[in-house]
Amino acid sequence: MTHRIERLNQLIRQEISELLHRQVKDPRLGGFVAVTEISTSLDLKYAKIFVCRIDGAEEKQETLSALTGASGFLRKELAKRLKVRRIPELRFEWDDSIERGSHLLNLIDKTRLDREH
Repeated sequence: MTHRIERLNQLIRQEISELLHRQVKDPRLGGFVAVTEISTSLDLKYAKIFVCRIDGAEEKQETLSALTGASGFLRKELAKRLKVRRIPELRFEWDDSIERGSHLLNLIDKTRLDREH
């Protein structure tokens, strides 16, 4: 990945996080939505935005549909805030790395407890 794309990913992540926190008022988003990673294509046409909810993945589809519905607004706001020629099309995907990490930690703890007994 080029340095330019890395910088763009970082900028998009910061701006979308701020927009979600301060300006998007969709009740389907409920609790805090975290932007965990951005992956922009080399031609800068598409950006995958990986998100998760701090309060859990129960409303995963609802969260993703709310974010997809807000993508036009987010893209317009990014165009105002970022000094780039083309704003990529935003695609939201669920990031389950926190849940997988928690599951692995539970397995490690269980294994350690089994060895102690």
